[in-house]
Amino acid sequence: MSEIDLVLVNESDNCTIYTLQFQSESETEFERFYNKFKDDAEYNPDLMRIVAFINKIAQNGAFERFFRPEGRIADHVVALPVLTSKLRLYCLRLSDKILILGNGGVKNSRTYNEDDTLRGYVITLQNFERLLKEGQQDGLVTITEKTIEIKVDGETKDADLQTTNITEI
Repeated sequence: MSEIDLVLVNESDNCTIYTLQFQSESETEFERFYNKFKDDAEYNPDLMRIVAFINKIAQNGAFERFFRPEGRIADHVVALPVLTSKLRLYCLRLSDKILILGNGGVKNSRTYNEDDTLRGYVITLQNFERLLKEGQQDGLVTITEKTIEIKVDGETKDADLQTTNITEI
């Protein structure tokens, strides 16, 4: 089990974007994804398309049309981009106004289930979503129209760059 933090990436009127950071890692999951491909001549154009999609989502909202459905029917795991690309960034789309960026990689197989690394990124998001739901049921997590609020030591806090540990995966 690893402890994980929810980190605010961008907040606008139309969408709040978060990412995850394992406390054992120095970078967030999205930073790890970005840094894997930023200097890669073959995959950098795909990475830049994904970054452009994220910027568009921040401005307009996390509408379903921006994502590929992934994961199971019962979860909110999606992938960017919807266009043809060798890269996939896996995310949790909780609503039109809340998006959690995960990690991703090169899609060399027909489905993420056929690739251990990609499957691991999806499972991380599925587990995090399950823990968010459990936190809601226990009164420790509140998901508003566009924020995720976490009770820490009896106080409700918006997730931000100084987020405290909220769960274990």
